[in-house]
Amino acid sequence: MSPPGPRAIDRSGLQCYALSVHKIPVGVLGASGYAGRELCLLAERHPSLDLIFATANAQRGETARFAARDTEFIATDDAPLGRVELVFSALPHGKSLEWVNRCRAENARVVDLSADLRPGNGGNDVPYGLTELARSEVTGAELVANPGCYPTAILLALVPLMQRGLVEPGSTISVAAASGVTGAGFSARTDLLFAEISEDYRAYAVGNDHRHMAEMTAVLARYGDATDLVFTPHLLPVARGILVTMVVRMTRELSDPLRVWTDAYAGEPFIEISASTPSLRDVVRRNAVKISAVSATNVHHPTLIITSAIDNLTKGAAGQAVQNANLMLGLAETMGLPA
Repeated sequence: MSPPGPRAIDRSGLQCYALSVHKIPVGVLGASGYAGRELCLLAERHPSLDLIFATANAQRGETARFAARDTEFIATDDAPLGRVELVFSALPHGKSLEWVNRCRAENARVVDLSADLRPGNGGNDVPYGLTELARSEVTGAELVANPGCYPTAILLALVPLMQRGLVEPGSTISVAAASGVTGAGFSARTDLLFAEISEDYRAYAVGNDHRHMAEMTAVLARYGDATDLVFTPHLLPVARGILVTMVVRMTRELSDPLRVWTDAYAGEPFIEISASTPSLRDVVRRNAVKISAVSATNVHHPTLIITSAIDNLTKGAAGQAVQNANLMLGLAETMGLPA
């Protein structure tokens, strides 16, 4: 593939052209949403990526500033798919798959941030980019389904228990998770106005029918015996971050609960195991998952209480997408990512 030409905006002259041609050209579909904007920011800051286009139909012709550079949004139909090596698709669920197929027809690799190709949503043959659990499948892949934000925080905490047969078969895993309002998307909604969310805290999708349920149950089924997952999300009056609390019935008591995760994730650059309960401040604007666990007291059966925290826009979306893209493109996995 021939190298791209120089950027039209904020890059002029021979020196900037030389910098551009030695980078890998990428594009972002659906760049006006929160995850899409975060992708643009990470791509502009990345030492080996060159952001060639960013699409946003409703905002085409408008300019946004990412990492001190101006980028003009274009219509999705005008995206030069043949000029890039990899495309991040942050298009809405149900609309992304068409463009994934168009990108692949142009031989561009794709990281799809929608649910269209995730497990439980018709994408069982596509590598599922929960990177720490699927590194071998993601490395060099042509197409990767990027996990959802809630599933990232929940599955990275639960899977090590499932792999070791520590979750009581047939039991119910209870999950309460709270997310900042950017997790609800960029579209204007009355219920997300500042006056509506400030000084408030509420559950939503009560009834265990959140759209991430199919994804989470399909992945958990790969790792162990059938268990029920009861998931209740909550809306926090903050911009970004997810904090999850999980109650898990165990097959036996553990003398050192944290050992499960320190063994499972030894050497992982983006997973932190802590004896203290994580908070959003530990992870916001970082591509990190922080996990903690303690044995419950005053119960009749061995039970763990697990907490995990991520930034929903970084490790829960754009950061994990770049982490996967690095592996797909043969780059260092940590490159360009805020640890």
